[in-house]
Amino acid sequence: QVQLVESGGGLVQPGGSLRLSCAASGMTFNSATMNWYRQGSGKQRELVAAITSGGATNYVDSVKGRFIISRDNAKNAVYLQMNSLKPEDTAVYYCNWNPPGLRNYWGRGTQVTVSS
Repeated sequence: QVQLVESGGGLVQPGGSLRLSCAASGMTFNSATMNWYRQGSGKQRELVAAITSGGATNYVDSVKGRFIISRDNAKNAVYLQMNSLKPEDTAVYYCNWNPPGLRNYWGRGTQVTVSS
């Protein structure tokens, strides 16, 4: 049974940093492309960052230069380092695995609030 469990969210002031973690189990993690999504209040869920099994990364334009996605295959974990946070980054952040031809897997999410 695939499980994705996020942690690390919280309240941070504008300009601050947070590091989100996602612990994965029940899957062959080291061969998986892993994603971070977010959904702000009243907004559609959007893909924020992705990392392939080989370590290639991709980011939505709004977070380029501020967020860094990384992975630790020994720990079955994926991370999202978020720097220079802005109020518009406020959202629930979700860890995701979407294997081709199979169902989409989601964590329960972790709330990130950027406010002074």
